Amino acid sequence: MKNIKMKMARVEKDLSQEELAQLVGVSRQTIGLIELGKYNPSLSLCIAICKTLSRTLNDLFWDEE
Repeated sequence: MKNIKMKMARVEKDLSQEELAQLVGVSRQTIGLIELGKYNPSLSLCIAICKTLSRTLNDLFWDEE
């Protein structure tokens, strides 16, 4: 399932995938795969992404059904 919420938060912060990747210490491909829903990030990576994007884990990674 695509992570549209993470992509939208990244775009709102005016960050490219490459810039976000550098800030959290992963490759651009990793960020792309997370946004596509093809990679399940570790909890520590999720937290780093949330801190960088000023969002909570619930905001970015919780499925609302």
